[in-house]
Amino acid sequence: MRIQPAERIHRLPVQFFSSLVSRAGSYIANGHEVINLGQGNPDLPTPPHIVEAMREAVLDPSTHRYSPFSGLPELKEAIAGWYKREYDVDLDPETEVAILFGGKTGLVEISQCLLNRGDACLVPDPGYPDYWSGVALSGADMVMMPLLEENEFLPDYSRLRTEDLRRAKLMFLNYPANPTAAVASLSFFKETVAFAEQHEIIVAHDFAYGAIGFDGLKPVSFLQVPGAKDVGVEFYTLSKTYNMAGWRVGFALGNQEVIRLINLIQDHYYVSLFAAIQRAAIAALEGPQDCVRELVAIYQRRRDTWIQGLREIGWDCQAPKGSFFTWLPVPEGWSSAKFADYLLEQAHLVVAPGIGFGPHGEGYVRVGLLAPEGRLQEAVDRLDRLKLFA
Repeated sequence: MRIQPAERIHRLPVQFFSSLVSRAGSYIANGHEVINLGQGNPDLPTPPHIVEAMREAVLDPSTHRYSPFSGLPELKEAIAGWYKREYDVDLDPETEVAILFGGKTGLVEISQCLLNRGDACLVPDPGYPDYWSGVALSGADMVMMPLLEENEFLPDYSRLRTEDLRRAKLMFLNYPANPTAAVASLSFFKETVAFAEQHEIIVAHDFAYGAIGFDGLKPVSFLQVPGAKDVGVEFYTLSKTYNMAGWRVGFALGNQEVIRLINLIQDHYYVSLFAAIQRAAIAALEGPQDCVRELVAIYQRRRDTWIQGLREIGWDCQAPKGSFFTWLPVPEGWSSAKFADYLLEQAHLVVAPGIGFGPHGEGYVRVGLLAPEGRLQEAVDRLDRLKLFA
């Protein structure tokens, strides 16, 4: 029997980084000591008080049943309280908060909620590739917004074509950014709200790295701008802030109608997120936040070790202001893919080629600060032995 996949399956983008993981795995299988800095998977454990809350919740038989489809009301209240404390943003827990099965799920779902064939979605280039997946499943078209170093990796709305803006219904933004590590200011988000109002475009701001700012910088929430909830939503995940990547819990916040649509589509996809995970999320949000400050300090020390080491061997690069990534220009004469291949072959070092994040990612590689300082220094030493920057 010949299986005919649905058309939407053929529209899905190729998972660029699956081949990267596969190639790194083959080197490890052959006995090589590989330093993998190419992925965005937090390497530190979940704080003990969150794990303990999960353990207690798992032992409670009441969590073994289906929880409410749209999530525990007490988790929604904890989220609203946390956003008020962190960003002075007021949220209605019932109508402006949606519980997600991880942030990625919501970022894919929103396109299916809002886009039809013939519509356009504005997508950062370079940007997180899973935005593309949701757009592809919806059947809509992507319009890439170039993010250039000379504009601090922010989109220049004035350069977008009128015909694209007429079709655009949704726009993705992500600050602190994956992969560029750029941050956005309150004034940029004010400009974004005005732009979205003018062109009737819903903003989807991916705030996954919102807790990670360096040198005393606290990243800005899109929802801090007056009028933001009229034009968009913000996505947050506990994966990065509390090292809960494998727990798959996040949330969408903001515009009531968009939140309603996300809850509606999730009613058809899922039953409910395991209540024990939701209780652990409450413990994360309402418990002591020292663990978050300590985590940011660890990433800053790693950043300083890595960037200082690269500069000492002659790699001219900028220190990131946020996220746990560094965005590095490749040496002259190299493509990002060829350079990444060379580092894997010659130094057994995995980095992510910029082309995997969009056409304007060419000329860069992304490196994660997801290894101890000693391991990062070892990566610098391996690079130094290649004499690429002498």
